[in-house]
Amino acid sequence: MFPVKMADNLPSEFDVIVIGTGLPESIFAAACSRSGQRVLHVDSRSYYGGNWASFSFSGLLSWLKEYQENSDIVKESPVWQEQILENEEAISLSRKDKTIQHVEVFCHASQDLHEDVEETGALQKNHASLTSANSTEAARSAGLPTEDESLSAESCEMPTEQTPSSHPESALEVSEVKKTGEKENHCDDETCAQSISEEETNENVPTAEDISEQPQKSRITYSQIIKEGRRFNIDLVSKLLYSRGLLIDLLIKSNVSRYAEFKNITRILAFREGRVEQVPCSRADVFNSKQLTMVEKRMLMKFLTFCLEYEEHPDEYKAYKDITFSEYLKTQKLTSNLQYFVLHSIAMTSEIASSTIDGLKATKNFLHCLGQYGNTPFLFPLYGQGELPQCFCRMCAVFGGIYCLRHSVQCLVVDKESGKCKAIIDQFGQRIIAKHFLVEDSYFSENTCSNVQYRQISRAVLITDRSVLKADSDQQISILTVPAEEPGTLAVRVIELCSSTMTCMKGTYLVHLTCTSSKTAREDLEPVVQKLFAPYTETEIEIEEVEKPRLLWALYFNMRDSSDVSRNAYNDLPSNVYVCSGPDCGLGNDNAVKQAETLFQKICPNEDFCPPPPNPEDIILDGDSLQPEASESSVIPKANSKTPKENANLGNPQMPSE
Repeated sequence: MFPVKMADNLPSEFDVIVIGTGLPESIFAAACSRSGQRVLHVDSRSYYGGNWASFSFSGLLSWLKEYQENSDIVKESPVWQEQILENEEAISLSRKDKTIQHVEVFCHASQDLHEDVEETGALQKNHASLTSANSTEAARSAGLPTEDESLSAESCEMPTEQTPSSHPESALEVSEVKKTGEKENHCDDETCAQSISEEETNENVPTAEDISEQPQKSRITYSQIIKEGRRFNIDLVSKLLYSRGLLIDLLIKSNVSRYAEFKNITRILAFREGRVEQVPCSRADVFNSKQLTMVEKRMLMKFLTFCLEYEEHPDEYKAYKDITFSEYLKTQKLTSNLQYFVLHSIAMTSEIASSTIDGLKATKNFLHCLGQYGNTPFLFPLYGQGELPQCFCRMCAVFGGIYCLRHSVQCLVVDKESGKCKAIIDQFGQRIIAKHFLVEDSYFSENTCSNVQYRQISRAVLITDRSVLKADSDQQISILTVPAEEPGTLAVRVIELCSSTMTCMKGTYLVHLTCTSSKTAREDLEPVVQKLFAPYTETEIEIEEVEKPRLLWALYFNMRDSSDVSRNAYNDLPSNVYVCSGPDCGLGNDNAVKQAETLFQKICPNEDFCPPPPNPEDIILDGDSLQPEASESSVIPKANSKTPKENANLGNPQMPSE
């Protein structure tokens, strides 16, 4: 966590005030600070990232309780109204965040929570309690804490920087997934000692009673999840980074990538005919695949090669512009097997809504990113997506930006004569002047947003005991698309994270499900959860192998998607007040980067967007000398893992043919 500046020490004037600490706002603030602007970044929340944040398990429970009890509502004080002069008017801001709705929690793990169980390493005792429930209705309140808990540094922890090793071809710190079969014993010291003692002294054949009791020791309980709560980093929004996407380019260019580490997504999966299978997407995977015949392999390679250069051959797709990509694939000498893989696991587009051009563009982007850092086009940041806003917040702070958490803004002050916003008034009645104001959408009141129509995102976060697809290694990071089966339903994106991503404890997987909402999150996503996972029950017999992974804990909620809202939809906003949206439903982060860059260019039209900082050795303290530009080596941080010897990028002309 960054130090929070107290209100009585704040300067009274800035160039830019940013309200909200989501990813677009953080990138924007970092760019402004880097260009020499005086930036004040405020957030009424007690954590960085807003709806882009990550939480430890106990931190997530506290976050859930805030929404359950509406504890984030601040009592309105008349102090700020006295600050408004005759030639001014106020635009009041919302006291309540309404971006999250329909929150439902279910606990399927053994609810043997004792009062003395607390999170390992926690600064204070965990007061989370669990309501015992035998039915799903009663389990909705399971896991919610009984007392307020501070969402402090433990829920927004930055990874420790490691000394990188040199590799000239890599531009990010990408850690390879360790293929280990290590098992963690989750029992306490007393139980472990007893188990070892019995193993050393008892040479008799175990009785049936002993066998029936033995599986209980290996089962993951709710107490263990609470105790290992700091091992979890649970994202509110689930996204991946395209290895050649706008965000990766920005991280490298600005050198912000040195604040984070990344892992490759190791598998791309498909759900077909009721089972999960791995999709061959690189050249090596295609030729090694046992799922495809030799004829299918040639068909697929020919089509993917065309997609890489489709823009150079408009005659081959021009006649199909007005149909969907799904229909276009049927015209391309592809088997139904290949059509399914291309549509749902490579292009990852909608079967009914994506046009031919959209599908070809998405396929080309997928192939273009292959082999950059691994065998898939995607990267994931260690400790979760919530690290990314914090990385840019750190860059902003390095160049003088001031951050204030738990600091609410009561209103924007508008000058009637000029029609521009001139200041804000905070919760202490302090007036802070600025030239430009950036406000996250969730901070606007109902009056300002009365004409705005929002879309919704359905989200589910699951904790499971096994992967959806067994493999030689238990450290797989996978993305799976479950297509819509019936009219009116939507495709669901599933991202499964293992413990090596630092987002869950060993022996568990953290699974994120996302789709565009048609109903509540539970109604949209529960059918997919039931297809992929089995509830964790105490009556199961361990001798019988369960095909599906067991579901230990589940959270459903709907999140507002304001990414497609036009600025003109907001009522009476001054010209120097800019709006940033929350997370969208897309897989990547391109929309956040585009927003930040567009807004930055309006304020600083002649400035470079997030240029690299100079090397310390290049800084000249003599005022008579000009500071040289940053060398190229400062742009590219060292990598701590080597690029795979076999480049799997289908579009790389240097790759040997097979």
